[in-house]
Amino acid sequence: MTRLMFGILCTCLPVLLAAQVMRDSFPRSSAEDWRFNPWKEYQSMEGKFKVLTPGEFDKAVDSVQTPIGKMAYHILIYNNTQKNAENLFYMITFCDYPEGTIHSDSTELLKEFFDASIDQALKSVKGELAYQSDISLQGYPGKLWRINYLREQALIKTRAFMVKNRFYTIQTVTVKDMAINTASDRFFDSFIFL
Repeated sequence: MTRLMFGILCTCLPVLLAAQVMRDSFPRSSAEDWRFNPWKEYQSMEGKFKVLTPGEFDKAVDSVQTPIGKMAYHILIYNNTQKNAENLFYMITFCDYPEGTIHSDSTELLKEFFDASIDQALKSVKGELAYQSDISLQGYPGKLWRINYLREQALIKTRAFMVKNRFYTIQTVTVKDMAINTASDRFFDSFIFL
């Protein structure tokens, strides 16, 4: 159970950050024009992934003491301040679990891990689950979900994956009027493991 609790922590820190920073109203009116604001490829050798991003990530590494030992929690976040941006935030997090705790081939444990992560994320922002689904990327198991929160005026889209003993979350945060947007799709679909 302690393994699940740390997984929940890894999933929820970016959600909590977004919930604290998110304002109830933020002017959004149209989609980003990629011709004038081209996206760039970001590659993380340490994180072993690459992704297209509309701006530069701010990066941080937090050391978290857990019942299974000290763990490094990597956070990459881009706060899009453009007036007509489709998403407020683009986030990627990853952390490595100690050998023997959780692994991408632990099918039953992963189901419980992902379910508990979603439940805790819902509680942390007092949100409602709009949908969830099992997914995979490059053969690794994952889960996608959407949470509506802030009186259903904002939403968080998440894709989470376990790659061997590394846990990733890829997230966007936006307002209700931009719930369906191509920028989120572009960000999520461009993410690949190296």
